[in-house]
Amino acid sequence: MFASIPYLAIVTLAVIGLAIVALKRNLIKIFLGINIFEAAVNLFLITLGYRDGAIAPIYTNAPPGEMVMATPQALTLTSIVIGVATSALLLSFAVLIWKHYGTVDTDRIRRLKE
Repeated sequence: MFASIPYLAIVTLAVIGLAIVALKRNLIKIFLGINIFEAAVNLFLITLGYRDGAIAPIYTNAPPGEMVMATPQALTLTSIVIGVATSALLLSFAVLIWKHYGTVDTDRIRRLKE
């Protein structure tokens, strides 16, 4: 029962993030939905690498035994760095769009473009 809680959180975050992206019209809210979905992906990667009772894979005089997988942790750190850069880029686009059109509502931007 308790082993499936992280997977339920992953599905919940992914559905919330995708729903925000699909249903909202404000660019800032859409970008927040993308960030929520990214958090679901990061949680999924960390959950894949978790091993119950395992030790961290760092260079020490650790006793022999099962170690946590290091690859998902490295992928998650890389994903976080890429996510921060992407968020900064998307927010800068939102500022430029707001300066040019005076709004961040996607429907109004489409109407103004025509």
